[in-house]
Amino acid sequence: MSANNASSLSPAAPAVLKRRRKVMVTCAVTGAIHTPTMSPYLPITPAEIAEAALGAHAAGAALVHLHARDPLTGKPDQRPEAFEPFLKVIKQNSDAVINITTGGAPTMGVDERLKPCAHFQPEVASLNMGSMNFGLFPMLGRYPEFKFDWERPYLEGSDDRIFKNTFKDIENILTTCASHGTRFEIECYDIGHLYTLRHFADRGLVKAPFFIQSVFGILGGIGPHPEDVAHMKRTADRLFGDQYQWSVLGAGRNQLPIAAQSIAMGGNARVGLEDSIWISPGQLAHTNAQQVKAVRQVIESLGLEIASSEDAREILQLKGRNSVNF
Repeated sequence: MSANNASSLSPAAPAVLKRRRKVMVTCAVTGAIHTPTMSPYLPITPAEIAEAALGAHAAGAALVHLHARDPLTGKPDQRPEAFEPFLKVIKQNSDAVINITTGGAPTMGVDERLKPCAHFQPEVASLNMGSMNFGLFPMLGRYPEFKFDWERPYLEGSDDRIFKNTFKDIENILTTCASHGTRFEIECYDIGHLYTLRHFADRGLVKAPFFIQSVFGILGGIGPHPEDVAHMKRTADRLFGDQYQWSVLGAGRNQLPIAAQSIAMGGNARVGLEDSIWISPGQLAHTNAQQVKAVRQVIESLGLEIASSEDAREILQLKGRNSVNF
């Protein structure tokens, strides 16, 4: 065969190589679900929370989702003074997108939960999209004793506690945070929460692109079955079309399987010790960075790229790290 003939049989080189999709990873480093008895690796003090967030960012998390805790007891603490020490350290030592919770803990009222975001005006704030049962009490059976007096009642009381996020509460958070240019990690624990988001979008109180964080496996919300994940994605597609970015978190042992399903379906993922204290069956994660590295391996094994913080700012149309109040 002549060189000319061989050349004619070769596929033409594309003029422009298709850019690989970039996947955003959020790391929720401590949260308000797990208690100090459950893991010695749970970040508690401001220094530990800052170290955890910086480690997660270095491992590939574009966004870090932050709660604060009492440094002596590990109890959730939503005072702005509890957030300030680690917010400044994280900002000074990284370009991570900082996401401050307005969820706080289910035991807190909305005014208390809103204070840190109202004060610090972050690029992103989390926002729970509905009231719900939030059952933590099944974890009681795993721990015969607790380190601190607050832990047992906190878990026990969840069988008679509503995590309150009324329409009025949600509107309060939206209007307070939006006035500072803060966008939202919109946490949807069930299908109805997507319709609530659609309601507020139709009223013009929240703007696209929506960053929808679907939560699976919390007792009281949607389950962790693959069909549940697919149903959430189908419903979001129908309600929001191409105006949203989808991410998922799976509670406990569901973390990586649900992350992998989301990534394969075109979505993003959240990991971190807020959502799961495990790195593999029966093995506690020593750091948040371990979980980020695990989900990064899934992303890259699928031929995709990990999104940087600047990528996330562009994708989510954020105001920028220099427009915050810390």
